[in-house]
Order: sequence, then structure tokens, then C-alpha cells
Amino acid sequence: MAHALDKALKFMTAATFAGTGVLALGLSCLYTVDGGERAILMDYVGGGIRDDYVAGEGTHFKIPIIQKPIFFDTRIRPREISTKTGTKDLQTVNITLRVLHRPIIEKLPLIYKELGGDYDERILPSVGNEVMKAVIARYKAEEIIQRREQISKEIQKMVRDRALQKFHIDLVDVSITDLSFSKEFTRAVEMKQVAEQEAERQAFIVEKSRYEKDAAIILAEGEAKAAEMISQSHATIRFWTH
Repeated sequence: MAHALDKALKFMTAATFAGTGVLALGLSCLYTVDGGERAILMDYVGGGIRDDYVAGEGTHFKIPIIQKPIFFDTRIRPREISTKTGTKDLQTVNITLRVLHRPIIEKLPLIYKELGGDYDERILPSVGNEVMKAVIARYKAEEIIQRREQISKEIQKMVRDRALQKFHIDLVDVSITDLSFSKEFTRAVEMKQVAEQEAERQAFIVEKSRYEKDAAIILAEGEAKAAEMISQSHATIRFWTH
């Protein structure tokens, strides 16, 4: 009786281990892609990353040990890029770019092979800094102040085009959140503006004075002419009455 019980316990133990092994093997054949993610497959036997495969949300099959999923966040994410650069006339500009970005999903295998999983950390600051410095260097400081909107659009377009065409990153939105000069230059610009406003005010005063003077002369001439006409009229009346 004891021998039979011992055999039964051993069988149950073996069956439990076998069942656990089968379950573990089954689970190791599956992987899950969460919402807002995509996955590509690293195939260690088939030559690396599969170019033709991007897994969407849900549960997928893989070969244990031979294949490994690599996950990407494909949601739109924000990033700020700041730099300090020089204008054509050597004034220092502080500029900050804010981008909303996401990878082109069908290009994920290529992105991983060329740039790695941290593609956004490596590429976006590099592209943003390169474009901002190149564009700002073409303009003088006063031109940047006067044509800020146009220059901002130029930077936005260049950053968006380069990220998409060279690195397969979609920049959903690009905006310049800060574009400022050094305190010294800003103070000089403000003083110049004040001086220009004062000069315009003085010019207005001079012009107003000239107009008032001209008006006074015209008025005086008109009064003299009127007096002359009245005098002539009186003389004519006296002639006819006598």
C-alpha cells in the first residue's frame, strides 16, 4: 500500500513538473504588444532584424531563444531642444524648439538597424541644433527681430523635412518657444527704439509747428486780402455815391 502511494506521489510530481514545463514553453512562445506600441523581431538565426515584420497591438508568436521582440513607443511624444548660437553679425541667440514626434511605423526595422532603440535621443537634438544654427547664422540680429515669424517657419520646415526624409521620424508639430538675445543686446535694442520714438516725436513736433506757422501765414494773408477787398469796395461805393 505504501509502495503504491509512493509511486502515485512520484507520478503526480513528475506530471506537475512536465505540465509546468509545457506551460513555460508555451508562454515563452508568445509576447504581447500593448496599446500605443509596435514590436519588431530580432531573429538570431535568420540574419538579425526582419525588415518585413512589424507587430501591432495584441498577442503574437515567436520562436523561443531564436527570436526576440523589440518594442517601440509609437505615441506622439514631446521633446524640447535648446541651443545657443550666433547671428551673422555675431550676436548671441538663445533658441528653444519644441517638437511632437513619432516614428514612421513601417520604417521601424530600418530605424532600429540604422539608429538603435534610442533613435529619438540621438537624432532629434542633433537635427534641431544643426538646423537652428545654420538658419540663424544667415541673418543679422535686427533681421531676426524684424522677420521672426518668417525665420521660425524656415526652421520648422527644415527640421521637419530632415527628420522625415533622413531618419523616418514624423514631427507632428514644431514650434519655437523661445528666441532671445543677450541682456546687453536687448538693452541696446530697447534704447535704440526709445531714441527712435523720441526722434519721431520731435519730428512730429517740428512738422506740427511748421504747419501751424504756414496756417498762421495763410490766415494773415487771407485777412489782409479781405481787408484790401473791403477797402476797395468802400472806395467804389464812395465813387458812385458822389
